[in-house]
Amino acid sequence: MFTGIVQGIGQIISISEMNTVTNVRIKLPNADNLTIGASVSINGVCLTAVKIDADIVQFDIITETMERTNLGDLSIGDSINVERSLKFGDEVGGHILSGHIFGTGIIADKTESGDQMSLSILAPPSIKKYLTEKGYIAIDGISLTVGQVDNGKFDLHIIPETMRLTTLDTKEVGDVVNIEVDSNTQLIVETIERLLKDRGVIK
Repeated sequence: MFTGIVQGIGQIISISEMNTVTNVRIKLPNADNLTIGASVSINGVCLTAVKIDADIVQFDIITETMERTNLGDLSIGDSINVERSLKFGDEVGGHILSGHIFGTGIIADKTESGDQMSLSILAPPSIKKYLTEKGYIAIDGISLTVGQVDNGKFDLHIIPETMRLTTLDTKEVGDVVNIEVDSNTQLIVETIERLLKDRGVIK
């Protein structure tokens, strides 16, 4: 489990393929006490550490994950958001995340004003029903609050500290981002949807 509070920015050191698995080596901002088998959020995707050499950690990624997330777009030297898994007793500063990506969105607009930045994200149809103003959402593993929602496009308003600790300030229009919906939002929407179907209100 994760909180969406990114702990730092990592860098892709190497990418190689073995059979149908992609081996990615990443320089983490902090690998202290990390063990093989531990979970790490990379751009919001829950990955398992398989090899550790100081702060260089290898993750093996299956084809489905590469295709369903923006990890397949990564190149050597790229920066990524990193969060270590939540430990018992840790403060939950964002919201609980599983690291299971619902889909990818596209940055439709980016505006900067002083130290602030706003992004408009175009979500895929499968995610539209979960979007609600002031609700939680994770973008590339970052816990954020949804701004205005308009027919599947939603706004995000980014504070300077978030830009400093994450890769969001490097994003440009047309870039693909990973989206994970808040679990409480998912539960509420799907429960209401099921009840309405049971009553014949919707099909």
